[in-house]
Amino acid sequence: MNTITAIKTYNNVGVESGVAAADPHQLILMLYQGALLAIVNAKNGMLRKDIPAKGAAISQAILIIDDGLKASLNKDVGGELAHNLAALYDYMTNRLLTANLKNDVVALDEVARLLNDLKGAWESIRPKSTSTLPVTPTIARQQETPNVKLQVANVQSTISTPLQSATVRHAMSAYGGV
Repeated sequence: MNTITAIKTYNNVGVESGVAAADPHQLILMLYQGALLAIVNAKNGMLRKDIPAKGAAISQAILIIDDGLKASLNKDVGGELAHNLAALYDYMTNRLLTANLKNDVVALDEVARLLNDLKGAWESIRPKSTSTLPVTPTIARQQETPNVKLQVANVQSTISTPLQSATVRHAMSAYGGV
């Protein structure tokens, strides 16, 4: 087994273990984290002019947003907020498609900023009994990439305003009262 294969296997086991042990709130955070990491990888691919890597990473981000975050919304319980989040996720996937077609770093940054804001809001409503998500080796390695300004670890610094507690409770209902 070569080193790259071993690292990928280790990362997959770490992610699978994290998913198995995660509560619903942590799973949503993991989806945000995964989408942000995919955007970092897309930006790296774009900067290196590695078209296949860029395309694969953008496809992964779209998949996480559509089949993970958007599919997790409970529109019956979440009402208008859930519908608004679904529309925002659709907007993000369209921006990612534009980024892929036009090599548009600005579009990648815009989607990352939106995801960071949502992730930060979701983190702020974390139930007290849940532990923080561990930083996986994959994420740590991506943060060390020199040419990428987007840093997953700096999520909190991009949140523009804190949410009111009533809004936070309402946001939780969008995901079925996670």
